[in-house]
Amino acid sequence: MVEGCSVSSGVLFGGPTPEHDISILTGLQALRELSRTESDVCGIYWTKTGSYFLVANDVEAEAFLDGVPKGSSEVTLRLGEDGGFYGGGGRLGRERRLDVDALVLATHGGPGEDGTLQGALDLAGLAYSGPSVAGAALGMDKWAFGAVVAQAGLTTLPRALLAPETQSLPFAGPYILKPRFGGSSIGIEVVADLATARGRLAANGHLALGCVIEPYREDLHDLQIAVRSFPALELSAIERPLRRTANAEILNYRDKYVGGEGMVSAPRELPAVIAHDQAAQLIECARVLTELCSVRGVARVDFLANERELYVNEINTIPGSLAKYLFVDPPLAFSELLRDLLREARERPAHRYSAAGADGLVLRSAGAIAAKLA
Repeated sequence: MVEGCSVSSGVLFGGPTPEHDISILTGLQALRELSRTESDVCGIYWTKTGSYFLVANDVEAEAFLDGVPKGSSEVTLRLGEDGGFYGGGGRLGRERRLDVDALVLATHGGPGEDGTLQGALDLAGLAYSGPSVAGAALGMDKWAFGAVVAQAGLTTLPRALLAPETQSLPFAGPYILKPRFGGSSIGIEVVADLATARGRLAANGHLALGCVIEPYREDLHDLQIAVRSFPALELSAIERPLRRTANAEILNYRDKYVGGEGMVSAPRELPAVIAHDQAAQLIECARVLTELCSVRGVARVDFLANERELYVNEINTIPGSLAKYLFVDPPLAFSELLRDLLREARERPAHRYSAAGADGLVLRSAGAIAAKLA
């Protein structure tokens, strides 16, 4: 599949993350749509163990149930001046660079959405859609994001970091526990008291890297809005996601994704039926957050609300199905959304490294290093 190595754009999906399966669905949706409108496009699958493979553009989701789909070709990501994806080096053949000049990232969660992948692609000189390193890292860290929101004067529920030694909290229970670095409701739990919350730290592996604890408010429901940054800032319709089980405590992983097409098939009220004043407040908050969080590409901002209150909950910098289903007023074709993501990747790179200022002056005056160590 590396023969010729002549493509212009690609879709990168998968990765070593609990959201691996959802990333595959989003990636295949984008790959299939781009294949209809662009002649030179490729799909790059990032495995659970960190390897990369070129896959067929018409591959189906079930082909990934046993790992890498049959007929796929392994490629490697190289950093540096000649960085990029390389493949086709079997049988002592010379590896060739895959001529991809821009990537749509469909890499939900983990290293695909926390800045790790973005940093590697910056070092490889590959243009990509979605958040920069800094934007990705902020969006994935619930504690840091909450602090930024509060500092900006936006309304959010109080948060604290939970540790085994935590003896008190500045708010009463019941509580909701969230992995500090994670998304898609994976690992989230509702508990009645602090003792139970501390006990869950050892039992819930998703909390191992940190746990954010908040008051659990049964009276609040979810509201969501998408934003995209190119060619100009645009907000979607407001959505109220619906829970598949009426008495469910939270909007969980099953509500969001187990419907056949990822977020596209999740139950929802769209546009959400909410008061005009609350809609205006939500839109203004979303606009402020695009600046605070350096939104790039398409992102989804999640809120918690009742008829009187509105709280910023979190930002999803690479949303499920790239939030294509939310742009209904006015309608936005998925093909146009993808083309704009690729255009932004090419025309407004997330980062350019520079050695300007490293003129050798310090080195010339340094003297003998060995003498300084003596």
